[in-house]
Amino acid sequence: MKAIVDADACVGCGLCANICAEVYQMQDDKAIVIGNSITDDLLESAKEAATSCPVEAIKIEG
Repeated sequence: MKAIVDADACVGCGLCANICAEVYQMQDDKAIVIGNSITDDLLESAKEAATSCPVEAIKIEG
């Protein structure tokens, strides 16, 4: 699975990084994805972060 952050939509609230810092990180007031794929042990946390995004800027694709 892979996470994708739409930088244009991201408002930089940091919620995703707070929920799943192993996958998301804040850089220049925008969220970025760390690494190329989400490991199985982090998938639920990464999905929770994506669904918690107030502007729906994160997509999980597999």
